[in-house]
Amino acid sequence: MESVSSESPWQAIARRKQANRDACIPSQWRIPLAHLPKDPPCFEDGPQSVLHVPAAVLSAEEVEITENYNISTLVAAIVRKELLAETVISAFCHRAAVAHQLTNCLTEPLFAQAVERARFLDQYMEEHGMPLGPLHGLPVSVKDTFDIKGVDSSTGLASLCFKPAEKNAPLVDLLLSLGAVVVAKTNVPQTLSSLDSVNNVFGRTMNPVNRLCTAGGSSGGEGVMVAMRGSLLGIGTDLGGSIRIPAMVNGVFGFKPSNSRLPYGGQAVLVPEGMCRIGVQPVAGPLAQSMEDINLVMKELVPRASLYGEDCVFGEWADTDASRPLQGSGPDGQVVIGVLRSDGNCTLLPPVDRVLSEVASNLSEHPNITVVEVPTPTAWMQAQSAMNELIAIDGGVHMGQLLDSTGEPLVPWVKPRFKVGEPCSLTRLAELQAWRSQLELEMLQMWTDTDQYGRKSRKFDAIICSVAPHPVPEIERFNSLGYTSSFVLFDYPAGTIPVRNLTEEDLDLGQALGGQSLGVWDDHCRELWDERTVNRKVYLGTPLSIQVVVPRLEDERLGKFMALIDGVIKSHKSSSGLPG
Repeated sequence: MESVSSESPWQAIARRKQANRDACIPSQWRIPLAHLPKDPPCFEDGPQSVLHVPAAVLSAEEVEITENYNISTLVAAIVRKELLAETVISAFCHRAAVAHQLTNCLTEPLFAQAVERARFLDQYMEEHGMPLGPLHGLPVSVKDTFDIKGVDSSTGLASLCFKPAEKNAPLVDLLLSLGAVVVAKTNVPQTLSSLDSVNNVFGRTMNPVNRLCTAGGSSGGEGVMVAMRGSLLGIGTDLGGSIRIPAMVNGVFGFKPSNSRLPYGGQAVLVPEGMCRIGVQPVAGPLAQSMEDINLVMKELVPRASLYGEDCVFGEWADTDASRPLQGSGPDGQVVIGVLRSDGNCTLLPPVDRVLSEVASNLSEHPNITVVEVPTPTAWMQAQSAMNELIAIDGGVHMGQLLDSTGEPLVPWVKPRFKVGEPCSLTRLAELQAWRSQLELEMLQMWTDTDQYGRKSRKFDAIICSVAPHPVPEIERFNSLGYTSSFVLFDYPAGTIPVRNLTEEDLDLGQALGGQSLGVWDDHCRELWDERTVNRKVYLGTPLSIQVVVPRLEDERLGKFMALIDGVIKSHKSSSGLPG
């Protein structure tokens, strides 16, 4: 064994950082060895889910608190003084600690601070006879990129460890002003550029649904925390799909707003300041267990966002009136849903295509919904190429410097893909933004019709498509961003809805995939179904999800359409006797 003195600088930093993290978990919250999963997970050992473990190690009261409430009912119980905020937050902190020991999802456990804040909230209720805000006592986790005063935003980079933030990110301040409690920060991939949340400082985050499969990225720790109910609300960010993909692979709801809906500032600085404003702007958004929870939170955040974020525009978020049908653009106000089956670069693998068809069929039976097929726009096929250039305009120079300063190596998946190059020239940047504008204009034609008098109307209100062309893959085998990153380029709000889990019937064992490959990306995608290169049984029990997309800045309508579509899915499950 190497001596400590022979450690590289990054190794010594990582060892200290992990020790600090471990010290934040009380000894009485350590899981008995009998409940810990085998590492590394092995396919031959059978099912690899750990979702059931928290109920086996928490107290009955803690299970009741962490499993039997949604955001609305939990806050209401605290406000009615049926529960103390301290009791609630202690229970969720314990569950988050359990989730971390099973999946390695946390970077900064903030349990002591969270309980202290919960006590303050209880005292506030006693003194004022009312809650601090509409999210009073709500346990929240945030992606490690968000600054919290006195806490690192290391993003798993050794060079950013032990450099605590001087102030909170604006979105964190907004959440706190509403009464929320931040219980932890969560893990991300090295460089934030992969779809597996693994880095040299904190290690790899595992998927609690199936530890053989990816937990997603870059908000992978958030997807896991919400799936494990270590928090009821997760806050992630999305540039290539970093909210929607973790939601997909962990079986929860994820919502990517338009740029300027929620404050994005106060993030770890991984590219030169201002670079995102001239390239492609990431956005912040929520992950939760239901659309009811997401809509409730967005209703509180969006109208206040412009008070906290200089990057935000004023917006509103009205409650959905269940007694009145949602008005769409079709005849008599019918909601028109378009089905987009391909990005033109990767063919949907059978289970993904099947679940999209199932949802389309269910929607077509609804009296207020019309379903139409949408041809793949040429602009969508080209969007990924434009996106790849626009997210790399600094040439990776700043990230390279962060890594080199401690001698930190790239993790295996990132190593062949990350290269430091020359920053983009102003002329090339202008060309890229002109290309982007042309693609946006072409995509607009997908949404609109023009009559003989030049009057435009909407063809459909929302589209449904896949989040990825393949099921939840094994670790480090996620293949395609084309179904998610393009919607960041176009600044379309988009969200993930879990539909059902993959079954034995979905595996089509012994049946080869037909049709011709669409190209090199499709070749890689097909490897995830080719029985010579994958055992399809690894997908059993993993979530199958869809994505819902609307035009730019129609975030509130997206929330309503997602709730409508999710309601139809759940209604069909109920009437068919399927598990909810």
